[in-house]
Amino acid sequence: MSADITRLVKMRQYFASGATKTYSFRKEQLKKLKSSIASHEQDIYTALYEDLKKSPEESWVTENGLVIAELNTAINNLQRWMEPDSVGTNLVNLPSGSKIIKEPLGVVLIIGPWNYPFQLLINPLIGAIAAGNCVVLKPSEFAPATDAIMKRIIEEVFPPEYILYVQGEGASVVPDMMNNFTFDHVFYTGSTTVGKIIYKMAAERLVPVTLELGGKSPCVVEADANIRVVARRIAIAKFSNAGQMCVAPDYLLVHHSVKDKVLSALKETIQQFFTGKPEESYNYGKIINEKQFTRICNYLQNGTIAFGGRTNREKLFIEPTLLTDVSLNTPVMNDEIFGPVLPIISFHTMDEAKAVIDRHPDPLAFYIYSSDNKKQQAWLEAVPAGGSCINNCSWHLTNHNLPFGGRGHSGLGFYHGKYSFETFSHKKAVMKTPTWLDPDIKYPPFKGKLKLFKWVIK
Repeated sequence: MSADITRLVKMRQYFASGATKTYSFRKEQLKKLKSSIASHEQDIYTALYEDLKKSPEESWVTENGLVIAELNTAINNLQRWMEPDSVGTNLVNLPSGSKIIKEPLGVVLIIGPWNYPFQLLINPLIGAIAAGNCVVLKPSEFAPATDAIMKRIIEEVFPPEYILYVQGEGASVVPDMMNNFTFDHVFYTGSTTVGKIIYKMAAERLVPVTLELGGKSPCVVEADANIRVVARRIAIAKFSNAGQMCVAPDYLLVHHSVKDKVLSALKETIQQFFTGKPEESYNYGKIINEKQFTRICNYLQNGTIAFGGRTNREKLFIEPTLLTDVSLNTPVMNDEIFGPVLPIISFHTMDEAKAVIDRHPDPLAFYIYSSDNKKQQAWLEAVPAGGSCINNCSWHLTNHNLPFGGRGHSGLGFYHGKYSFETFSHKKAVMKTPTWLDPDIKYPPFKGKLKLFKWVIK
């Protein structure tokens, strides 16, 4: 038995002791996590800059600030979340009473990605702690500076039998754990390709999963859209973190009558946001590693570069780039781009635009820019997606009152706020029946009771 598996067995024993289940314990752990994160705020900024060239401001808005907000939500609402839900009881079971209680699942595994390495590992952890579980954390090895500071944050406050931080190459560490230990839930954020592998391993042991994946999130710009707002909101969502965001607009479908205006506005906005030399900009990040750099650079050959296109391998820099004249059969229109390259395709009719979207159904996100309420509603109904924004991009994930997750190839399950607590909880149905009433009609012989049964059970 490997060292990691031995530690997992100890976690199972710790969970069985009941130590993690009380309200006071859970709340205290959330507070300890918040305190540890706060004490390492500058270290987090330094690590995220080293891994992805994120500024402290971008880090706060997209990483540790979101985590603090999630912690505050959990701390302030935990008692209410934990309370049983009273529900009605049907006629056949009267005078019983019914309720739903929320039980922790047990020992859960959370696997984080490299693009938002802090937020996307720690936010699910908050829900798992709030729900009363023991948690194994597996960060991405591709963001080593952030990996190191997260290890310090976790191990300073949590014993390994409660929260276990496991480093190493995911391709070997994760299968070793999942094939030799039965987790009670696996939460994975990352690529669809790896998500399928995780899902298959979990299925072998009937382990439930949450898969936060990705895909090609389309953005439709109608003729009646506010062009200045379109350019600003698309540019900040697409080129934040150098485009390495699962809910970034993957490509634009722009009504032919405003395509030139949108293109011009985007060019102007990109320069306003990131200057004429984004590689030197305080506000612009870098690509995570050479593998991703090479992959994204290959997309630059898949259309006409209308803006940008400069690269620097040494700095892992790819300029914000707008592509036109893009064929639907090229890799840039079939792969998830996950980088600062934005194809722009014009359309004449809604059916024409929808046909493009339907090539990659069930995107993680879908965005609509229009000032017409009927058009907005028509698009929402026409395109199934994990989540959507109207006249905005990506910001729906920052609202903890909304569930965040995909559907189909873009994911399975959801989280954020109360939804994270529910993801890591089992809803146990409980019915309590008094003994003072025990009518004979419920018991054999049943002959002659059909009419009465039909009246009671309907």
